[in-house]
Amino acid sequence: MGAIHLKTERKQLIEQERDLNILKAIKNLLQKTNLDPILREKLTSRALQSEEDILFSKVFSKDEVIHQTNRITGK
Repeated sequence: MGAIHLKTERKQLIEQERDLNILKAIKNLLQKTNLDPILREKLTSRALQSEEDILFSKVFSKDEVIHQTNRITGK
């Protein structure tokens, strides 16, 4: 996936977004990452890994998350 495709896809998602808080968070993220290339690389890497995990179904169901959370918190 090239940079042009990624930018186009992200622009479309931003255009569809109606939640002002999410739009503000995106703006804040982009502004901060322009200032810190190391943070930008880490966030990009995590996002790409998340997309790969989703693609290969390496995700937890809601019930699995609740079970793990309850196990950790002792509930």
